[in-house]
Amino acid sequence: MIELRTIPNAIDQAGSVRKVVENLFYGWGYNAYREENKLRADDALIRNELSGLLGHSREAIHGLELAWRREHLPPPTREHPFPDKAAVAVAQALERQQRDVEEIEIAIRNAAVPENDRVWQRHRSEGVVLEKLRDADLRLAEAVITMASDIAIACENAIPSDPAPRFAVEGVRASLEARQRALQVMLTDGPDATPSPGDA
Repeated sequence: MIELRTIPNAIDQAGSVRKVVENLFYGWGYNAYREENKLRADDALIRNELSGLLGHSREAIHGLELAWRREHLPPPTREHPFPDKAAVAVAQALERQQRDVEEIEIAIRNAAVPENDRVWQRHRSEGVVLEKLRDADLRLAEAVITMASDIAIACENAIPSDPAPRFAVEGVRASLEARQRALQVMLTDGPDATPSPGDA
């Protein structure tokens, strides 16, 4: 019976061409169906959707700010040359909330993810880390959706009360920190660490 390794390979001496073929095989062939790659793809999908949702929330707060300014901060007149301080404070609070939401949006979009690296796969429990990442992503999604729902309800009223509504940005930030902790082993341990006996 002929073994595969005894069959001449036409690209054995192909140099860089063969390297490209190997990379395609490992990156897009059977390796694409590994559970770890599915988890990594799910992470990217969740973060992209959450970032988009936060973008809509930020736009809604901006619309709320504009509506507030039209209602409470008209152009100065001779009778009223200076704006109402309380109304200005509400507008400024809405501006800060837009910045808070944008900051979270960027942090989620650029959040760290374990690299798809065969050294890591050999010497680290990549699947376990990515499962923790998935769980952290779900908790993050819950916090983001809760905040986005609060924003949507406030914006449906068109004009906020005084003071401006406060949205649960701290809950989302806490979820982001929990996600970072879930990745701490992957981010702090180097690939040169001694593998366990089962990795040999």
